[in-house]
Amino acid sequence: MYARSTSITGDAAQIDACVAFLREEVMPTITVMGGCMGISLLVDRDAGRCIATTSWAGEDEMRATEGQVVPLRDRASRMMGGEAVVDQWEIAVMHREHETEEGSWCRVTWMQCEPSDLESMIDFFKDTVLVRLEADDDFCSASFFVDRASGRCCGTARFATREALEGSREMARRMRDERSATSATTFTDIAECELVIAHLRVPELV
Repeated sequence: MYARSTSITGDAAQIDACVAFLREEVMPTITVMGGCMGISLLVDRDAGRCIATTSWAGEDEMRATEGQVVPLRDRASRMMGGEAVVDQWEIAVMHREHETEEGSWCRVTWMQCEPSDLESMIDFFKDTVLVRLEADDDFCSASFFVDRASGRCCGTARFATREALEGSREMARRMRDERSATSATTFTDIAECELVIAHLRVPELV
């Protein structure tokens, strides 16, 4: 399974317009493309940031649609007044404790490691991060995306409420510190976002 994520940071006042565009125009167009497994949208209203992710049955299907999604991406960029940053990922882990629901909250963490350390990074996410997240009653789901060529990774943890997400910050910080102390992993960005479109139909991958 593969995923393409597009992040745009721009005019916070245009967030609702961007959500409507994704829901009414992008989602119906994308989800009928060959190999598409769904779409999700995260928003940070304070920062003016939107993160749209589409999932695909295989890498070939994902890459074959790139030309078709460029016009949609360009329209969203113009609407938000920001530049789109696009990443393509392999989905290494997908785990759900509860069904995905719009209105839940996510912490997205981007990190960089040596490509040779990727398997160790995936194991850390499965054996340490997931285990600790599952002890939280408000934890809903988690995913881990990787780019094997570059060593970039993206982990997302979803919680039922914003309050639960905020309450997990210290636990997340401790896990980042633990990984940094035992490897050459660098944590490059963290975003806390509301899940406003929840149609990423990826099966359980643990």
